[in-house]
Order: sequence, then C-alpha cells, then structure tokens
Amino acid sequence: MTRLRSIVRLIFIGFFGTTGAFMAAEYHYSYLPGQVYVAQVFPVTVLAQNAKITDEPRFKYRFPEQNHATPAPRGKIIITSPAAPHARTHLPIQPLPTKTHNNSDIFYTFYFQADGVGTFVVPPLTIRDANQTITLPSQSIPVTQLPAENNDTFCGLIATDCTLQTSQVSTFDDNNTLVSLTFQAHEGNPEAIRIPGASEQGIETITRKDALVVSEIYFVIPSTQTSITLSYYNPVQHRYIPFTIATDYHNKPVAAQVELNPKASPFDRLKKYGSIALALFFALMFLWRKDWLYLILLVIVSLLIYSVYKPRPMLCIQEGSSLYILPTHNSRSSMTITEKLHTRSLGEHEGYDKINYRNGIIGWIRHEDLCED
Repeated sequence: MTRLRSIVRLIFIGFFGTTGAFMAAEYHYSYLPGQVYVAQVFPVTVLAQNAKITDEPRFKYRFPEQNHATPAPRGKIIITSPAAPHARTHLPIQPLPTKTHNNSDIFYTFYFQADGVGTFVVPPLTIRDANQTITLPSQSIPVTQLPAENNDTFCGLIATDCTLQTSQVSTFDDNNTLVSLTFQAHEGNPEAIRIPGASEQGIETITRKDALVVSEIYFVIPSTQTSITLSYYNPVQHRYIPFTIATDYHNKPVAAQVELNPKASPFDRLKKYGSIALALFFALMFLWRKDWLYLILLVIVSLLIYSVYKPRPMLCIQEGSSLYILPTHNSRSSMTITEKLHTRSLGEHEGYDKINYRNGIIGWIRHEDLCED
C-alpha cells in the first residue's frame, strides 16, 4: 500500500510539474512610441514574459504578400496584418526582429518607418508558439512634422545618433566639388537625406542590421564652398545636431579605398622619397665598401620601389563612354567622353579605372568601355 501511494505521488508530481514547466508565455507590447515624425524609423517591442521554454521557440512570421505554403524557419514570428478599413497597413522595414533576453523574458523589436502626417497603424500581430496562438491588436501612433527650426542646414536625417566615418572630396568639374560621405546611424532614415544647396546628389549604398544603418551618399556643391554644415534631428534629445564637413579639395585628404583625389598625400611622398634615399645609401655603401650585402639590399629596395611606384598603364577610352562619379554599379554618370581618349590610369577598383579627364575632372570608366589600341 505504501508503495502504491509512492507511485501515485510520483505520477501526480510528474504531471503537475510538467504542466507547470510548459506554462504558456505572456505576450504584450512593452514599447510603443507616443508620437513619431514623418519619415522617422522607430522601434516597436513585443515582450514575451515567463518564456523559459522558448529558448528554441517555434514562432513564425509571414506577411500577407508572402507564400503561405513556404514554412518559416524555427525561432521566428509570423505577422498577419489585415488592413483595417480605410487605413494603410504598415509592415516592418526588416522581416526579422531583434531578439534580446532578460532572464525569463524575451524582447522582440521590430522597426517601422512613418510616412505622411496623420496616424501610423501598426497592424495586428499574430504570434504562435508551441502552446498557444494569440493576436495583439493593431496600434495607432500619431505622426507629426518636425519642428521648423534649423531647416536651412537640416539634411533630412532623423536618428538617435549619427557618426561620420569617412568624407572624400574631389573635383567634379571646373566649378563644382564632389563630396562623398560614409556614416552610420541608429534608427536612421538615410533614404530621406536631401543636402541643402547641392546641385546633384544620390545614395550609393544602404546597409541595415537591426537598429544600425550604414550608408554612403554623394553630393555636388560649388567649388567656392570650402565647408558645409549639415544637421540631423535626434528624436530622443528633441533637438537638431549640427556637424561641419571640410570641402576644400586641395587641403582634404581622401580615403584610400576609392581614391577620388589623385594627389599623393604628404605621407605617401615621404615614403617614396625615403625609399629612394635608402636605395641611394645602399648604392654608395656598395661602391665604398665593395660588400655584396649592400648590393643585395639595393636590389631588394629597388624592386620594391618599382612594384609600388611603377607608372600605371595607358588606357584607350571609346568615344561616347560614360564618366562615373564613383566606382559602383549604381553610381550616376557625370558626363560623356566626347571623343576617343588616351590617358593614364590613376587607379583601379572593382572593374573601374580612375582617370583625369580634363582640367582636373576626375571620374571612373568601366573596363568594358576601354578600346584595344
């Protein structure tokens, strides 16, 4: 009898213990902004409480335009978002949320982008896990215009922070300067950037990962302008934050990756002349000491100098070829080569050659636009 009671007790504990272990997680919004601005990228966070069993959850998410027959991978969430009558449906700008843990709680953050003034509708969110299927109702967020101050320098960027990584300056034509910027921002909207006073501008690349966005942009301004002050709006600090970029072509060093400026930097000239001086030193020591070690060192240094500073090849460029601003497939053309041209290459980058066209106009020619002779 005692043994039977023990077996029943173990079954009871096992049953209720298992039931307790598989207690369903609770889902709700832990963060919704009270207000956003036009074109702003902002987060919306879903909290899964008591989610101890969801270390390997079977969440899925799928948008209305996706094929429902395709299974979503493990560990994801499916969003079903039927649009409310007379309302625009807004979906996250990235399909996968950012996932963070805090003990037994899991936070899933989606990033949305507001459009026009009015009301931004976050669609209903359906969440399925191993134990349940629930739907969080749609949410409405008011969208307003930014404060009007500082509009003369505002470039359109709204971000919680922004860091300028590189700035490159080059001659665009006789009267204008080309500026290329690479920057990173959190919760930024580089698609909305418009440079005040620029005659031409464009976006080369935009790369997003969760809240971080890295972007490369270019713009053309008058060459008489030696600096430009831009500002972005920080919605956390509720203020415009200015930054100044030097645009003096002659005094601005250029990043080595793209090499828009063909002029050698002072450090490059120092390396070149230092190497030549070292080669002359070894030559003089060999003539004086008659020691073959100096001759070997002279040959090694001479070969290094030749390999680094040898003249670049001459190019034959077809008439009608496009001269591109930057060596990227989506870069815009700055002008057209009006006649067959022979000139020396100033650099090469991923299928493009850099040339000095005329009067200091620097640009990039595609390899397929080169002729044979």
